[in-house]
Amino acid sequence: MLDLLDGWDRDLLIFFNQLHADALDPIVYYATKTEFWLPLYLYLIFLVFRDYRKVAWLVLSGVVISILLSDQITSGLMKPLFGRLRPSHEPTLEGVIHLVNGYRGGLYGFASSHAANTFGIAVYFYLLMRNRYRLTWLLFVWAGIMSYTRIYLGVHYPGDILVGGLVGLMSGYFAFRFYEWLKNRYGPKAP
Repeated sequence: MLDLLDGWDRDLLIFFNQLHADALDPIVYYATKTEFWLPLYLYLIFLVFRDYRKVAWLVLSGVVISILLSDQITSGLMKPLFGRLRPSHEPTLEGVIHLVNGYRGGLYGFASSHAANTFGIAVYFYLLMRNRYRLTWLLFVWAGIMSYTRIYLGVHYPGDILVGGLVGLMSGYFAFRFYEWLKNRYGPKAP
């Protein structure tokens, strides 16, 4: 069964990775980096301070928890535990997948920390702001784009992205519940 899933994962990677366009390579390469999305992060921080003034530090604590959880589960636990080579390091895929600028990422890729972190942030802010802003769901589109860049670059299998995304969804949900607990315990009390 695992061999079958691994085969599907490999075939899906090759299919999606081969959809690349040379003109998009520099854009996708840069879009996978944190600094590309800095305006989005700054905007979210601005909204936090504008909308949650007295409890902004509690909101940001939830963001930190989401990222710490998702990143530590994927990078600190899963990657060393499973030891699954990234496609960019897999000898049988040498010359088969398209790599951009020789970027290969770290040795192991299961599960994707990029997917975990971005989906964690997306679910956290969605739960936090869904009643204030109708377009908050677009954060899931951003997380999907961010995750797809990893397949495009040949550094993650789709299964890495799927599992990383699930870890992120759970981490973001847990972080939101943690924020609510903090708010109830340490936030300003209503008169």
